Amino acid sequence: MRLQGKTAVITGGGGGIGRATALLFAREGAAVSVVDMNRESGHEVAREISDFGGRASFEYADVTLAADCRRVVERTVQEFGGVDALFNNAGIIRRASVIEISEEDWDAVMAVNVKSIFFMCREVIPIMAKANRGSIINMASGWGLAGGARAAAYCASKGAVVLTTKAMAIDHGPQNIRVNCLCPGDTNTAMLRSEARQLGEAEDRFLCESARRPLGRMGKPEEIAEAALYLASDASSFVTGAALVVDGGGLASSG
Repeated sequence: MRLQGKTAVITGGGGGIGRATALLFAREGAAVSVVDMNRESGHEVAREISDFGGRASFEYADVTLAADCRRVVERTVQEFGGVDALFNNAGIIRRASVIEISEEDWDAVMAVNVKSIFFMCREVIPIMAKANRGSIINMASGWGLAGGARAAAYCASKGAVVLTTKAMAIDHGPQNIRVNCLCPGDTNTAMLRSEARQLGEAEDRFLCESARRPLGRMGKPEEIAEAALYLASDASSFVTGAALVVDGGGLASSG
């Protein structure tokens, strides 16, 4: 029970990596606020946690809106008493070069992947500072450390997440708030499959290409969740400002 007595907020908690992390955190003793725009999947995750005896609530929110982020945090504090861990996991991707992508899509990627982190952290950090403890985990990507084809907005957003994480770690270390980010490689989620459709590629072929890395396969959401658990728990008590790569060796030869 590595998170016994703690409360975690997980954005994008209704599916993929967010869902796997919510379930894992709950099994490790945390009360979990599952935040998502998909009411059905968000409620389902919260119910699944309750079914095995865990504590969870679902909060519908558009994390690109400051008011929604404020409401999520306020309700979490009212229900569970505080926030010990925040996992800024919500994210989207639009596969396009800078000459292909629309201004609307560029802005949407930046809003979900970067601006939401600003909004959520702005609400959570004062609570953590008052308690003199906390762990913030931001979802970056291997493409926040190295570029990728036809993913300019996504790469830009995830690079911003990496450096925002480091800046926040410097600012809030004196308050005993640790801030780290995860940099996964291709992981078997609905978002990865959507990339094949965006690029007009056959899904089977696309997923086969995604598995081309030293370990010879894609990641599983549960494997990324385990990395998030490490960063949320006291096992990483001296880790802050880190970009933890979890990609099966995909970036090992990138220099």
